[in-house]
Amino acid sequence: MSGSFIDQAAHLSPWRNRPLAEKSLFCLGMLGLAVALPPLPGALLVGGVVLPATFLWARVPLRVWLQAAALPMGFLLTGAAALLVELGPDGIAFSATGAAQAGLLVLRALAALSCLLLLSLTTPVSDLLVGLRRIGLPREIVEIALLTYRFTFLISDAAMAMNHAQIARQRRSSYRRWLRGLGMLIANLLPRALDRARRLEAGLAARGWEGEMRVLRDMPRASATVLAAILGLEAAIATAGVLL
Repeated sequence: MSGSFIDQAAHLSPWRNRPLAEKSLFCLGMLGLAVALPPLPGALLVGGVVLPATFLWARVPLRVWLQAAALPMGFLLTGAAALLVELGPDGIAFSATGAAQAGLLVLRALAALSCLLLLSLTTPVSDLLVGLRRIGLPREIVEIALLTYRFTFLISDAAMAMNHAQIARQRRSSYRRWLRGLGMLIANLLPRALDRARRLEAGLAARGWEGEMRVLRDMPRASATVLAAILGLEAAIATAGVLL
């Protein structure tokens, strides 16, 4: 699966056509609660709402969710593992206090991650940028962000294709061969990236681009009832997280 699988999943999501304001309020509001509330019970409450919404209501495939979460979870677990040990007079030893802190850290981070994944796997970046444009972000910044995002995945796909071609032509039986192949890939990727950027610039100039890409996207209007329900749910979770 290519590097743009998150955007592909967002375009195919049943929640794709839900109002951006509703999804943003729900996901970002839950993210704020995950960060602000104590991990116990705040992270459990947030996760208990966001994860069912992800898999049951938004119907995000578990395989896609795990693939998207793999890299941040790897960083998270690596950082948490460092809290499990401490340096003392007798050398390296297991830290019970650090283990408790690591558990709370993992809970809070997983709850926050689940909120971000729900938003990213149900909302294409183009929709997010349109929403930012509507709330006042300068159009130049929006267009640069969109072009950078698209170009990043174009280069990623090109690098993957070149890597597969290298593997098909030669076996990387040693570290020296692998390192040589990596150097050749990087050396050939840079000219391709610059050439594609020049062609993209020429194509935009030929179309009379003046700093804004207009797309036909009918953004549905948010429901006041749904927004009120989301705020009520988040208020209830905030109250429970403080009192419990």
